[in-house]
Amino acid sequence: MYLWIKAFHLIAVVTWFAALFYLPRLFVYHATARDHGDRQAIDYFQVMERKLYRGIMLPSMIVALILGIWLLALVPGFMSQGWMHAKLALVVALVGYHHVCLAYMKKLAAGNCDKSHTFFRWFNEAPVVALLGIVILVVVKPF
Repeated sequence: MYLWIKAFHLIAVVTWFAALFYLPRLFVYHATARDHGDRQAIDYFQVMERKLYRGIMLPSMIVALILGIWLLALVPGFMSQGWMHAKLALVVALVGYHHVCLAYMKKLAAGNCDKSHTFFRWFNEAPVVALLGIVILVVVKPF
C-alpha cells in the first residue's frame, strides 16, 4: 500500500509543480498585455489563470498534501530525521507561494496589480529553488 500512496503522491506533486511553474508565467504574459492595453489578451489570460488554479493547481496541492500526510502516518520515523524537517519547511513555503499566486491572480483580475512582467519573471523562479531542495533532500537525505 505504501508504494501506491507514494506513487500517487509523486504524481500529485509533479502536477502541482507544473501549475506552480505555469501560473506565474501566465502572470508575465498578463502583465505584458496589461502594459500594452490589450484587453482581449487580458481577458484570455484571466480565464487561463482561473482554470489552471481551480482545475489543476488547487486540487493537485490538496491531493499532494493529503497523500504526504498519509505517508508520514505510515512511516512516522521520518519525522525524527532532519531532512524531513527541511523538506516540510520547503513544502510550507510552497503552500505560502501557492496562496501568494492566488492573491496576484485576484489582483491582476481586478486590474489593481502594480507588479511588472519582470517581477513575475523572477517570482516564477521560486518553485524551481524549492523543487531542487526537495528532490535533493528526499533522495540524498543529507542530515
